[in-house]
Amino acid sequence: MSTINRVEEYLTDQSIQYDVVHHAQSDSSLNSARLAKISPMKLAKAVVLEDHEGRRMMALLPSTHKISFHKLTDELNRDFHLLTEKQLTPLFDDCALGAIPAVSHAYQMDTIYDDLLIEQRDVFLEAGDHFSLIHLKHQEFRKLVKDCRHGRFSGEVFH
Repeated sequence: MSTINRVEEYLTDQSIQYDVVHHAQSDSSLNSARLAKISPMKLAKAVVLEDHEGRRMMALLPSTHKISFHKLTDELNRDFHLLTEKQLTPLFDDCALGAIPAVSHAYQMDTIYDDLLIEQRDVFLEAGDHFSLIHLKHQEFRKLVKDCRHGRFSGEVFH
């Protein structure tokens, strides 16, 4: 199953309305935002983490930010580290490397999102390739993350 089909199937099953925004090939989430002519604050990047007991979780945060592991540990009372590319490949075998969709439930993964995302009128997600983004209006993004944990666990990276 291709990524967009897997993600589309999940969004459709959950009655989440979206559209797809195409852009020229990109090598990063910040570049995808630039090419799609959207604010990088509105692009949610997905970062896959593993805790000290081997439990995995997807963290969603603005593409302009990076995770503060200290804040995340305080928020969840768990120590996390990033998964390696080798560990990510079998989990997201339908995705291009570096284009993981921020639709964790389509991959049976727990989620935490940074509260900065819920403040956006529109949120964009990687679609699993380097050519397209999924666009969600505010209410649709709220539906996507309605049962997810959330908090403030990221800090802005200056580019």
